[in-house]
Amino acid sequence: MKVNGFKIASLVLLGGLILSACGGTATPAATAAPVQPTAAVANTVPANPTVAAPVALRYALWDSNQQPAYQACLDAFTKQNPTITVTLEQAGWGEYWDGITTGFVSGSAPDVFTDHLSKYPEFLNKGQLLDIQQYMDKDPVDLSIYLVDPSLWVKDGKRYGLPKDWDTVAVFYNDAMMTAAGVTADEINKWTWNPTDGGTFQTIMAKLTLDKNGKNGLDPAFDKNNVVTYGFAGGVGDPGTGGQTEWSAFAASTGFKLTDGPWATAFHYDDARVAQTLQWWADMASVNKFAADSNVLSGTDTGALFMAGKAAMTLNGSWRIGDLLKGTTFKTKVAKLPAGPKGVFSPINGLSDAIWSGTKHPAEAYKLVKFLASPDCANIVGGFGVVFPAIQTGVDAALAKHQAAGFDVTAFTDEAANKANTYLLPMTDHGSDIASLVAPVLQDIFDGKVKAADALPPLNQKINDLFK
Repeated sequence: MKVNGFKIASLVLLGGLILSACGGTATPAATAAPVQPTAAVANTVPANPTVAAPVALRYALWDSNQQPAYQACLDAFTKQNPTITVTLEQAGWGEYWDGITTGFVSGSAPDVFTDHLSKYPEFLNKGQLLDIQQYMDKDPVDLSIYLVDPSLWVKDGKRYGLPKDWDTVAVFYNDAMMTAAGVTADEINKWTWNPTDGGTFQTIMAKLTLDKNGKNGLDPAFDKNNVVTYGFAGGVGDPGTGGQTEWSAFAASTGFKLTDGPWATAFHYDDARVAQTLQWWADMASVNKFAADSNVLSGTDTGALFMAGKAAMTLNGSWRIGDLLKGTTFKTKVAKLPAGPKGVFSPINGLSDAIWSGTKHPAEAYKLVKFLASPDCANIVGGFGVVFPAIQTGVDAALAKHQAAGFDVTAFTDEAANKANTYLLPMTDHGSDIASLVAPVLQDIFDGKVKAADALPPLNQKINDLFK
């Protein structure tokens, strides 16, 4: 998601820290130990000078790849605050949000949990988030250290979180499959897309798609009913985030905007440009068979299909660097998104840690949130190389980790540096209701049951009626 105030200059400089892996076949270096904060940094948060009663907090996140990094942060926090113990709880994306919502109702939510911009407005309106400004007034945080705008987590003068990371979306691809198809690095770096014929991106997708006889998608003899390897793994996308890691960037590259910004009261699913984009996206799977359809994706996801070698390319966020680059048995590379009619566009998103308004330990929970958004934790998390923290030293640590492993991830930082071509995903009221309306319609479009141009305008009317 686009974040106002992004420090572009610092991100532009990030590119110089990456050793390019393009064109090489060297085996990645052994995984280095996570970068730990220096003694000077680690001692910036003083221990509580008074003896306090023991306090037990619960902290929840959804990404299993980040769990070891944040466990290390929690260990560091407890070392500095020995009277506070923190139990980390992790669950997958869908289960995580169901659990958070259920916890609010039952009074058993975790004290602190990772929040998402698309979820936060609804939680705020239901009174489930604690305003931390009252604690920051007594124990301030230097907001200038963040690469993303801290005001995204402020509403009506109250603050509900601090930036912890940022992410963009790029293309992960199987380097051996790309080479076998005769696709050069120059073609990848210059690939284009449009909703009419798919541009060179669709051509490359077709070249990478192989049937049981070894014919690719450009061959007149291609058997689309017996595909062995798909050129692309897409999918419907999360209805609450507007297709963040799927079709969103393609639609944005036509000049389309799903909403007009944070706290918007109208959606634009009735725009012809998103209908054209979604129809192309669906046709790649349901008609051309260059991309995996719902039957192929049933019981799995796009990342797993790619990692299994069943698809040559997939889109995903920078938070998937850890498994999609390092968890495959083949050499994976990352490229920027294809340039659409208006250029290369990527959503840019940022997370925070929120405090449940029902916590019995608000002061201690604030201490934890402050630490998780500090250089101490950012340096630890960056050293694991799973995400890009919201603080420059943490980003530097992440880049050093990827450099040591021989991975070029500049596609993500280059996209983030192009501020004019990054954008926020939906951040509005009625998030759950909107997702419930959008999900079945997008599924029907993706499965070829309805045409996007017919289904999207009435969907948009139903969404906008929620705001009346």
